Amino acid sequence: MTTATARQVQDIDARTGDLGTTRTASKRSPWNRKNPYRAQVSSNRLLSGPTSAKEVRHFSIDLGDSGITYEAGDGFGVKPVNDAALVSAVIDRLGVPADTAVHTKSGEISLAQALTTEYEIGIPSMDLIEAVAERAGDAELDHVLQNGDRASFDAWTWGRDVVDVLDLDRSGALDPAEFLGLLRPLQHRVYSISSSPTAHEGSVHLTVSTVRYRSAERDRGGVCSTYLADRVGDSQEAGVFLSANKSFRLPSDDTPIVMIGPGTGVAPFRAFLHERRARGASGRNWLFFGDQHRASDFLYEDELTDFERDGLLTRLDLAFSRDQFEKIYVQHRMREAGKQLYGWLEEGAQIYVCGDASRMAQGVDEALHEVVAEHGGRSSDAAEDYVNDLKRAKRYLRDVY
Repeated sequence: MTTATARQVQDIDARTGDLGTTRTASKRSPWNRKNPYRAQVSSNRLLSGPTSAKEVRHFSIDLGDSGITYEAGDGFGVKPVNDAALVSAVIDRLGVPADTAVHTKSGEISLAQALTTEYEIGIPSMDLIEAVAERAGDAELDHVLQNGDRASFDAWTWGRDVVDVLDLDRSGALDPAEFLGLLRPLQHRVYSISSSPTAHEGSVHLTVSTVRYRSAERDRGGVCSTYLADRVGDSQEAGVFLSANKSFRLPSDDTPIVMIGPGTGVAPFRAFLHERRARGASGRNWLFFGDQHRASDFLYEDELTDFERDGLLTRLDLAFSRDQFEKIYVQHRMREAGKQLYGWLEEGAQIYVCGDASRMAQGVDEALHEVVAEHGGRSSDAAEDYVNDLKRAKRYLRDVY
């Protein structure tokens, strides 16, 4: 199995960048983050190829009698369960029996159960870090905390879990109750839905990159992505709920759309395309997709090439960054097709972006401004105004994380 780098783990498997951020839940459903529906995961299929540096999986989740309804563009929340090996490692560092009784919001349960289902142990909280720092006298951590530099603190915490923090102080000074009081509640993760409610009635599909890496002689992974990949299994249940995204919806059936979604950012656009085909929408569809290698990372290749062949996809532009000496990304393809892209915008197209916020979305935004400036004969300021007008008209929509 291929692994991710340590810097990728700080919840790359989370659908939202902020663990505390939840989109508005559907008012039509009783299911939410506090009361998730126990749904069967009916399919767990590997999408990426054997030579890929990533592990991307397709999950199908049965909605059963939940009454959950969704639209293309929505997200889906999953309540994870922590890895048993990590739970055991934390208990070992605390030096107490696994069946030690503790009081939680669920009542009196064992420490092992609390750490498995109720507390975040994959990502250490600031409270825990500061408490251990007071006891440990670790020079590096003390410097990071005293310096007050957010970038240095983020660099120190990337890839570290609760065990790594406890390892700084082996005195066993923290009792279970005090320790649990320093942890955050175990949060759900939200993923873009990659299915269409019209074409895939009664189910929700998710496209998830499984985070795995090895550090300090321990195998580690994303909390929820490894839960889905390894600890749910086919036809077993997971706690789920709808996380509606009303600001990322399809336009009228006759409106052209441009979709930019490399990697797992393709998820909502798979949903869009299936929905438009099921509805017989007449609007043109253009997709920019990319990843590292075509041979191993072309997610949903058969579906997308079929969509292109039957005319549903008016245009499919691909960017596989490592298939040639110079890296090529989706923003490069946007510039190459700049004249046509600007033409679509002038004809009323709606543009969507989904995926990585820190690099991809920024690069796409810069490319969009350049396309408007070059092919619209505008100054940089005028191009900025044009793009801002697209945003105000809700014709430039982003779902980035």
